[in-house]
Amino acid sequence: MKSTLNLISIRVKDTLQKEGLISLGRKGFTSLLMYFFQYQTCYVYEHTIGEMNEADFKPRIQDYTVQIISTKQQADELAAAGFEFRSHTIHASRKLDKGAIAFCIFVGRELAHIGWIAMTEEAKKAVDPHPYYVDFANNEACTGATQTMPQYRGRGLMTYGYYIRFQFFRERGVRISRNSVDTNNIASLRVHAKFGPKICVEARYLKILRWQFWKEKSFRLTSQHN
Repeated sequence: MKSTLNLISIRVKDTLQKEGLISLGRKGFTSLLMYFFQYQTCYVYEHTIGEMNEADFKPRIQDYTVQIISTKQQADELAAAGFEFRSHTIHASRKLDKGAIAFCIFVGRELAHIGWIAMTEEAKKAVDPHPYYVDFANNEACTGATQTMPQYRGRGLMTYGYYIRFQFFRERGVRISRNSVDTNNIASLRVHAKFGPKICVEARYLKILRWQFWKEKSFRLTSQHN
């Protein structure tokens, strides 16, 4: 609870300084509404992991560092060196405890982008609450909780973040990566299209307080979404 309040405080100050009071009010109202009620239509993507050329996915930014973090001890050591990410990410310590792995891109020592992967069902529940199926026992895994900080958007960090996560999977024998994307998230849909995925299902997600509902239907097309 304390870490969540700290994160909210940091985000409030950051939004107020960079975007102003009106933007802060809008985001605050949206966040409050989403606490009580959420309705989404989602695609569940399937990425077949193969060899890729890093040069095709490089970000348009200088002085960046990639850090892969799988334990709270690693997070502590990076924070001591000036690379802090937990204060910018909801439930980061809980995600690490459940076995999820964070992929962070820092510009200098400032967090610019973060994305998570899960290679077990327990880790998946911490990374993505949508209950789509992942066959972890058969070399499948998933990604989720991807975020690019507002001041670094539009520079290709999400694309490069997915590239490094897919390469991580490939090196460990993972052949399929799955994840869910809101159908209204145009930026994320465009990034995924660069990797030639298949849309497995379209699903509707409803959350009212603590009650959650998820209904899937097969997607008619087997080609990538553009």
